[in-house]
Amino acid sequence: MDYTTDQACEYFSRYADKKIKLRRRNRFYYGYVQSLRTFLIPDKAKSLTIEDPTISKIKAVGEYQYVAISDTLGYIYDIQNFLMDINKALSADGRIIITQYSALWEPVLRLASSLGLRMPSMEQNWVSKIDLVNFLELAGFEVVKSGSKMLCPFYFPVISYFFNSYIANIFPFNKLGLINYAVARKSGAGLGRKAEMNGSKLPSISIIVPARNEAGTIKKIVEELPTIGSGTEVIFIEGNSADDTLDVIKKTVAAYKGPHKVRYAVQEGKGKGDAVRKGFDMASGDILAIYDADMTVPPEDVPKFYQALVDGRADFINGSRLVYPMEKESMRLLNFFGNKFFSYAFSTILGQPLKDTLCGTKVLWKKDYEKIKNNRAFFGDFDPFGDFDLLFGAAKLNLKIIDLPVHYRERKYGTTNISRWKHGWLLLKMTVFAARKLKFV
Repeated sequence: MDYTTDQACEYFSRYADKKIKLRRRNRFYYGYVQSLRTFLIPDKAKSLTIEDPTISKIKAVGEYQYVAISDTLGYIYDIQNFLMDINKALSADGRIIITQYSALWEPVLRLASSLGLRMPSMEQNWVSKIDLVNFLELAGFEVVKSGSKMLCPFYFPVISYFFNSYIANIFPFNKLGLINYAVARKSGAGLGRKAEMNGSKLPSISIIVPARNEAGTIKKIVEELPTIGSGTEVIFIEGNSADDTLDVIKKTVAAYKGPHKVRYAVQEGKGKGDAVRKGFDMASGDILAIYDADMTVPPEDVPKFYQALVDGRADFINGSRLVYPMEKESMRLLNFFGNKFFSYAFSTILGQPLKDTLCGTKVLWKKDYEKIKNNRAFFGDFDPFGDFDLLFGAAKLNLKIIDLPVHYRERKYGTTNISRWKHGWLLLKMTVFAARKLKFV
């Protein structure tokens, strides 16, 4: 079908030569849009970019991982049908990226047209950020992240970089950008991926349990974790404990006769992050989960994470301890406020709402973890906790993250391995690090 109005086709045909010249003159703007697309589309992803408003058809073969649409929707006659055809052209776990200039800038852009700095204006669709989200939902998408960029569309040394990279990303200026953008995934992408991967068979799950000085909970974890999906694998990663955790793990694994596949290893490095990465590399399941050995999250909550992922509610399920009432000694007051601060900071940086970034229970597809791992060089080896390596990597790959509230309990054995001040300072540095890599770009 033809997507573009006859008026728009005639308009672009009439000004074709002028468009080329003005595109060269405004190369700073187009270069910025290109760099934004490059940032949002992972390396090696099979992608299609649509910049020509007069496009007449889209090959709906489900082969693209990303389709990027730039300054085109204003000229499309039927935006919903256009986006529905894009949906068909995407793979089951594909993403659509839309960049569209903001209608707030229309008076400025019309002035630029009258001065010969831009193509002459024509009447087109007025697509606000709300309209964009509505169109995407009607076409079978759900928005992963959205926002606005660019306050200075012309190049001025230092000034352009400062305003576009920093000021444009700070409230209230982040509402006034020239470019509105949105990244969306197919609705129910998890269901499609499950069907592709296993047919009618439920996915299996590997549960990684980093364990340092947790001898008193090891046997209970194996006994109380429910069987999930087509098979449950439990992998203990022992972290050079001062107590007899390793001996207890060895005895528990040797004696276990239940339905789970239970394994263990001793980490060579230090920190929970190193333990998580070792466990994930050992895992054989379709789905990967982290479960803290202190058992402050009830084992019966773990199937909820699995079901949310398999049902396609999100690509990454993040536990949240800050919804249900906590047991009296489960979290100290200062830790509570620290969690609140960091959840707000990281929600702003990642572009997705997260209430509790520090909950140890996290679940994602192994396929997506491999992508995060392959893209790890973008951030480097920076995270001793393991949580942020995954969260930052998921956000960079445009995975949808959703919080799943858990009932947070008091620790029943031992003491926490978290140092309030040492790790708080480290988290603050990681907040700045994430802002530089993901927000102020």
